[in-house]
Amino acid sequence: MLIGVPKEIKNREYRVGLTPASVKELVASGHQVLVETGAGTAIGFDDDSYRSAGAMLAENAVDVFARAEMIVKVKEPQPEECRRLRPGQLLFTYLHLAPDPEQTRLLVDSGATCIAYETVTDPRGGLPLLAPMSEVAGRMSVQAGAHNLEKAQGGGGVLLGGVPGVEPARVVVIGGGVVGINAARMAMGMGADVTILDRSVPRLKELDMQFGGRLKTVYSTADAIERHVLDADLVIGAVLVPGASAPKLLSRELIGRMKTGAVVVDVAIDQGGCFETSRPTTHDNPTYVVDGVVHYCVANMPGGVARTATMALNNATLPYVMKLARGGEEALRGDADLANGLNVHAGMITCEAVAVALGYDYLSPLAALDVASLQLSA
Repeated sequence: MLIGVPKEIKNREYRVGLTPASVKELVASGHQVLVETGAGTAIGFDDDSYRSAGAMLAENAVDVFARAEMIVKVKEPQPEECRRLRPGQLLFTYLHLAPDPEQTRLLVDSGATCIAYETVTDPRGGLPLLAPMSEVAGRMSVQAGAHNLEKAQGGGGVLLGGVPGVEPARVVVIGGGVVGINAARMAMGMGADVTILDRSVPRLKELDMQFGGRLKTVYSTADAIERHVLDADLVIGAVLVPGASAPKLLSRELIGRMKTGAVVVDVAIDQGGCFETSRPTTHDNPTYVVDGVVHYCVANMPGGVARTATMALNNATLPYVMKLARGGEEALRGDADLANGLNVHAGMITCEAVAVALGYDYLSPLAALDVASLQLSA
């Protein structure tokens, strides 16, 4: 298969779909890889490193999209990229369609087969291609929060870990999944007073066993969220409903009652955000203030540590890229977990959460593959 890797064009997005090491693995397996010139230069993967790994170089993204049978990216395709996709072409990347009706419409219109990293599952029901970026984002959320608590950034002038004789900042993490546990670990490591809320009692027991008295675990209810958020210096939104829009856990009214100079970091912003006052921001302009509360809602947070994030992502995605390169669409039929990643196929929505969120008819991945096959043979 000919696999294409375009340069990412989202604001301050320096990650790249395949590293030279991944390219080398694919080429050794008999595939061809076409990489856009400069795709990885910003993070130390220059064109020569791709040539040495066996890749071909393309002068522009138009060439990559026109020639490749499968496109491997990091972030959701921007409108101009969506319009370059064609029927029968595979797209493998993060999509986050539920809060994005324009991208969804363009992908439906393209006729392409669009597989989302964030809804691929593993046999235990985990999200193996979302996990590495969730780890990065969780850790970065505390860095971002600590920085924006500084007075010069609009925060309350609070040091996350305090100093002898002065109490540390109070950090509340909503969600005990991969993002939440990584955020809590970082915040505890910096000396903060950390509380994590989750609706799974078994998960709270695991966290209590792992961290003991260093981490306060609280069952998440509307009342518990309100009590802890009003006392917090930093709140990190770390909730996830796979494929669906994030639930709004902090209302505008509650935000308005928080401490002046408090900071909220919405890691769920890719799925629409879990605070009512959240809206996507960029690395160029990462924050805004609502009712005295600093909001950090960067939609591609791991892009800030693009080299680390790219390598972590490739560690997870490469086996799936290899499987798709070997089998194409047929790889989806033989792997139910990979098929769960299929969001759009030949103009049909194949992720139920996306269909419900945006008002589309839903077909299961296998049913959509069968329908498209019948249409081709008719």
